Amino acid sequence: MIWRESNRPPSSGSLATGSGGHCVPVRSSRCLTHRRCHSAQDRSMTQNKGLQIVGLGEAVFDIFEEETILGGAPLNVAVCAHQCIAAAGGAGIVASRVGRDALGRQLIRDFESRHMETRYIQIDDDRPTGKVLVSMKGNQPDYEICKPAAWDALQMDGRWVELASHCDAVCFGTLAQRSAVSREAIERFLTAASGAVRLLDINLRQDFYSPSILDTCLQWASAAKLNEEELGIISPLLNLETSNSAGACTQLLQKYELNFVALTRGEQGIELHNSSGMAQAPATSYPEHPHADSVGAGDAAAVGLMIGTCLGCSSDETLELAAHLGGYLASVPGATPKLPAELIRRVGLTRTD
Repeated sequence: MIWRESNRPPSSGSLATGSGGHCVPVRSSRCLTHRRCHSAQDRSMTQNKGLQIVGLGEAVFDIFEEETILGGAPLNVAVCAHQCIAAAGGAGIVASRVGRDALGRQLIRDFESRHMETRYIQIDDDRPTGKVLVSMKGNQPDYEICKPAAWDALQMDGRWVELASHCDAVCFGTLAQRSAVSREAIERFLTAASGAVRLLDINLRQDFYSPSILDTCLQWASAAKLNEEELGIISPLLNLETSNSAGACTQLLQKYELNFVALTRGEQGIELHNSSGMAQAPATSYPEHPHADSVGAGDAAAVGLMIGTCLGCSSDETLELAAHLGGYLASVPGATPKLPAELIRRVGLTRTD
């Protein structure tokens, strides 16, 4: 199945350009160093500390007709990232908030079973764990996001201050900012994480966004990812004066001084725009499960973009990883499946110490 998505300075992470060659880490000692990004079998860890990739924002349960599974873009990012980097000492981490209820306890148990950190998941005594009702229209998911939810009350507590100060990458979106309280916490986290890759995955949902929120998020970000439908929506909202997607991406890049803008284009693959121009990767397909959906495919692609950026991979290498992760997620049900060993090997991070 081919996946589709539904509806600054070098210290923030930047991508090398071109194909082949060696990957040169572009961040401080927080980033992994390794030998060759374009040859997954040759990549290796040379530091004791692995990458820390944070999904910041909503943590929910996706309620399908026949099952209830973990969801929410930041949560999906963290689960996928953890599987990709845990063997090398890294961690995918969720910074979110759940209710003191059955679903909240279920989420914590699920994370513990995946050997994932739970101490950055806050517990709310008054609001329920978030839920999203998901229905499929063809291959595209449609979402009904329940309100209120615990993630409407995110707090920048001491644990988050510590996490923001040493994480390598953080992925955030617009949905969790439907609440002013959570918006403030997200801003404070991103400000404290100024040395990390700060990827805005736009993920427009219902009417939980505005020109002001989009503009502010892009100012907080060091990079952005979106799909063609989202680009068409935000272009007039942000006064991007262009009639083609490449021009709009270039304007985003320049207007907000981003290190890159990634555009997912369904069957046309994925593009990456940076100061050196544009790189492209074709769509990647995997054998399709009978109940496959595209939920989480874009989140997995975001993981590939962040890993490649932290490792200093070329644009081509980074896009290839993003396309494979997104392509696999589109071939299976749900947004948080167990990744096959061959896909994790493609990431190629293994310890040598």
